[in-house]
Amino acid sequence: MSVVSVDIAVPDLGESVTGATVARWLKAPGDAVARDEPVVELETDKANLEVAASAAGVLAEILVDDGRDATVGAVLGRIEEGAAAAPPGSPAPAAPADTPPAAGADTPAPPPLSPAVRRL
Repeated sequence: MSVVSVDIAVPDLGESVTGATVARWLKAPGDAVARDEPVVELETDKANLEVAASAAGVLAEILVDDGRDATVGAVLGRIEEGAAAAPPGSPAPAAPADTPPAAGADTPAPPPLSPAVRRL
């Protein structure tokens, strides 16, 4: 099965809105993504919205980081359709022996908050 790259782009945001700010990515590169699953949150002066994946696969790269602006139609990132994420049990690359382990590496991240909750 071949891997096809699918762009994640800023959707048409309506009349008079020409761009948005990337509020935050909901997925990281290498994460599995299901079709229609939200992958990035955008903010405009009129609304906040989530951009969903148009294909299932793996988030291959992020081209516009959190806090950066993008115009309508700009490519924010890419999904490799047909690619599989690394299995959860696969070993992570070993850190060099002289590097101490990162503090809190086993601490889970807090659950994502909706834009409405973040405003409160």
